[in-house]
Amino acid sequence: MPAPLPAKIIAGLLCASALSACATTMAPRYERPSSPAPSALPYAEERGNETAALVSWRAVFIDPELQRLIETGLENNRDLRLAVLNAERARALYRVQRSDSLPSINAGYQYTRQRTGANAATGIVGASTSGRTEPITTVQNTVSASVSSYELDLFGRVRSLNKQALESYFAEEETRKAAEVTIIAEIASAYLQLVADTQLLAIAEETVKNQQASLDLTERLLDSGVGNDIDVQRVRISIEQAKADAASLAAQVERDRNALRLLLGTATPDDLKIASTIDAVKVNDDIPVGLNSDILLNRPDIQAAEHQLKAANASIGAARAAFFPQILLTGSAGTASAELTDLFAPGTGVWRFAPSVSVPIFTGGRNLAQLSGAKIDRDIAKTQYEQSIESAFRDIADAIATRETIDERVSATERLAEASAKAFNLSDLRFQNGVDDYFAVLEAQRTDYAARQQLVAAQLAKASNAVNFFRSIGGPAEEQQTTD
Repeated sequence: MPAPLPAKIIAGLLCASALSACATTMAPRYERPSSPAPSALPYAEERGNETAALVSWRAVFIDPELQRLIETGLENNRDLRLAVLNAERARALYRVQRSDSLPSINAGYQYTRQRTGANAATGIVGASTSGRTEPITTVQNTVSASVSSYELDLFGRVRSLNKQALESYFAEEETRKAAEVTIIAEIASAYLQLVADTQLLAIAEETVKNQQASLDLTERLLDSGVGNDIDVQRVRISIEQAKADAASLAAQVERDRNALRLLLGTATPDDLKIASTIDAVKVNDDIPVGLNSDILLNRPDIQAAEHQLKAANASIGAARAAFFPQILLTGSAGTASAELTDLFAPGTGVWRFAPSVSVPIFTGGRNLAQLSGAKIDRDIAKTQYEQSIESAFRDIADAIATRETIDERVSATERLAEASAKAFNLSDLRFQNGVDDYFAVLEAQRTDYAARQQLVAAQLAKASNAVNFFRSIGGPAEEQQTTD
């Protein structure tokens, strides 16, 4: 016995859905563009057989207080929260688009009560109203399941749109990861800058204290007839300069705290112990990056750019499919009865099947323009992908160049600071013993002050370069899961 027609309709819709799922798209075959960056990273020969290895942020930023700040920022930073929400929204939009691949089946119940007057036309051509003396009231109850405008995706338009939405979601997810890396690096940089400025402030305040002691000495010498007024004025000039530096640095320290608070998204912990010197902040500056620039392709921002390129490539398939017929399937099946109790009685079945085909004949050049625009979007995405690789190569090249010379810079400034301190102490002793005037002491003190500042700057540059390494190779921001 043949199956009832509604069952045939449902089976046909299922077969059409399966056929659409198996259909190929008209998108161009994706090929990853060649990297515009050199294949070898700088100083590859000097680094021998170094092997690239991605490390977690905890392995780079070892300092416990800095880790606390990073954890706080990952929980509260508003920029990162927006990145997470954008990724979740992209995922929801992909699920909405993916639903077009399957028929949407709706069930409904409808109750209709209609009254027709004795002299009212019935709407049937040729029917007469004569002979009716009473109005007619009709009642109908209908239960149905329907499929509305399901597209039979023979040319891959819906599949191309699904691919585009999926790649857009992947891009937003990689953007979220890139935001995590950026926030971690920004918090580390802000903390290091705060420590450095706090250390410079301490140096300036110490200089003011030492200069005040020198002022007291020169004034006593002047009162005893040994010193001279020019030395007193020179000391006062040095004191006021150091006080101005201290005031400026005190304001800078507060600005650093405000910048750190903004990155954290909340107030800094009350029990936070800020390191007194840059050298006391434990940061791993020996991050292996390997010899080949292919490691840059793992960066989240480059991954995001490539997913955007894939999404743009998929949109070309949707634009091409617009030149071909669009087949829509609409159907419904159910029961109808005047009495609710007889709704499912034999002989009450109703069905409707209404496929439609739309063939583009004249669109005023719209389809051609859309295809041209899709290809241009693909070229734009390709250029942005290449730009992201070039930018990433510069980041890692700058970090490597700094690491190759930073140790010598720090060692030289350490020796400079040590020699300047000794020269200052000797000049001060010669002044106190009447061998030199205070001008020699003042010059030695200025040299010592500048040398100590240079040492802080060199130590900050070394620690900041570790941050740049972490940022330039793209993390990972999340902890690596290891198994035995």
